[in-house]
Amino acid sequence: MNKKKMLVWSAAILFAVSGAVSAYILFFAPHGELVEIVSDGQVLYTLDLSKEKKREITIEYQGRKNIIAVENGDIYMKEADCPDHICINTGRLRSSGVPIVCLPNRLIIRYKNSGGDGIDAAAG
Repeated sequence: MNKKKMLVWSAAILFAVSGAVSAYILFFAPHGELVEIVSDGQVLYTLDLSKEKKREITIEYQGRKNIIAVENGDIYMKEADCPDHICINTGRLRSSGVPIVCLPNRLIIRYKNSGGDGIDAAAG
């Protein structure tokens, strides 16, 4: 094999490996262990998932409630009094940075920002 083909193959392999590592970091590596539970714009809880064992947290909002479960480093919406249950169907909070949101009950479970004032571009 000549040097040109070897260089092309090496570049292709390097590109594939770097893409796989980037995808792993983006989808599977945790963005942090600190999670915030926010109700109607106020941070109610900041939890360190690496230190929480098993816990349920009940949040009430205008007569409705959500039950949040923390187990083995994971957090998810266990029960909700909202009509659509999108928050329950979201599943466990993942490292992709997509929060769990119960819009009717104005509840958000998200990874805590590392620095800054907590305002992102979508907050406008």
